Amino acid sequence: MQIKKNDCYIITIEDMNESGEGVGKTDGYTLFVKDTVIGDVAEVKVIKAKKNYGYARLVKVVKPSVYRVEPVCKVARQCGGCQLQALRYEEQLRFKERKIKNNLERIGKFQGLDMEPIIGMEKPFRYRNKAQFPIGLNKDGEIVAGFYAGRTHSIIESDDCVIGAEVNYRILDIVKGFMKEFGIAPYDEERHFGVVRHVLIRVGYKTGQVMVCVIINGDKLDFGDRLVEKLLVIPGMTSISFNVNKEKGNVILGHKIVNLYGDGYIFDYIGDVQYRISPLSFYQVNPMQTEKLYKVALEYAGLSGNEVVWDLYCGIGTISLFLAQQAKQVYGVEIVADAIRDARENARLNGMENVEFFVGKAEEVLPKMYERERVYAEVIVVDPPRKGCEQAVLDTMVEMGPERIVYVSCDSATLARDLRYLCDRGYEVGNVQGVDMFGMTGCVECVCLMTRKEK
Repeated sequence: MQIKKNDCYIITIEDMNESGEGVGKTDGYTLFVKDTVIGDVAEVKVIKAKKNYGYARLVKVVKPSVYRVEPVCKVARQCGGCQLQALRYEEQLRFKERKIKNNLERIGKFQGLDMEPIIGMEKPFRYRNKAQFPIGLNKDGEIVAGFYAGRTHSIIESDDCVIGAEVNYRILDIVKGFMKEFGIAPYDEERHFGVVRHVLIRVGYKTGQVMVCVIINGDKLDFGDRLVEKLLVIPGMTSISFNVNKEKGNVILGHKIVNLYGDGYIFDYIGDVQYRISPLSFYQVNPMQTEKLYKVALEYAGLSGNEVVWDLYCGIGTISLFLAQQAKQVYGVEIVADAIRDARENARLNGMENVEFFVGKAEEVLPKMYERERVYAEVIVVDPPRKGCEQAVLDTMVEMGPERIVYVSCDSATLARDLRYLCDRGYEVGNVQGVDMFGMTGCVECVCLMTRKEK
């Protein structure tokens, strides 16, 4: 049977892939269908056909799955940021558990692992402490904020994202009103013209402090003092600034921050540890679940107060400082210099003197410190980007031979690859714990404990 573009079929969705698309078949031919959930019977229209599989668009749900729910967000389907909002939350958790398990078995070739039940969220909405809203014009010439539709730079208007902080709506309303009042144009990507590109909002969930940073195509934000006046009606408003980004690319933030109000940062806590957060800081977007994630990492590290710990890809020191509460000495490595400055300040804020941070690539700093300085570690913690660890990092960890490696991952596929590499070189996998940090989306965090095999 030859499947062609624009063909229509009625299929049953039997599974979901890693990005949250439904998976169904017609005469053995696999179709991936966005906006469907496991158990749906759906009419679909083929939009791309390859030899053995294709992609289809949902035309209508013929018979809804027992797991299907009405999305809370009215633009959930167009936006695409919350791929799983039509799936009951309990089933989202099962989907994410399967995702981790399948990757470990298929890519890592692991069987019979000790997987703990995934740690879900008590409230899977309103959890994000950070949002970056592109600003543009709609077809009527009105200023709008929202999010880019999947794989495009077309803005889907959404002032009130249901996984973001409730205060976002009021802030965006003020910024749009300010732009309209003073004739400040939103940025036009195609013409590289206009001023306001994005609005970045951060909220300290435990402190209640609020930060607003307006990203502009220029060196000056006209009438910035008036924007400050308007934003100060928001309870907790602590930092107002603008960020200069005059580049044509799609990178959101430039390097220069100009403060309009406050010192340029807010504070928040994860557990008992305080963190200073600037517009450029990397900081976990779900503080409630981050605390649970770090508690698991700390438990897996098995610290008694006598251990030397290396934290690779440490960011602003979030995990490092958590570990320092129970370690003899912690060394953190991060390539972003601004993040290390924040990390050192965070250590000072918390009175932690048993932490030292290094700027550089983990794959360069760790081998150098091991070969030249003969540093050692009883425990190494890694929290790499989505692409996983560089091979030089893995090789140096194997050479150093720590008793335990705690691997925190936002991509269970690269996690499985790296675990297999380490297991083939003297380690074995212990506990595996999934943590849902990103409710309504297909993403899931995972913490894994590895221990050195006895020789």
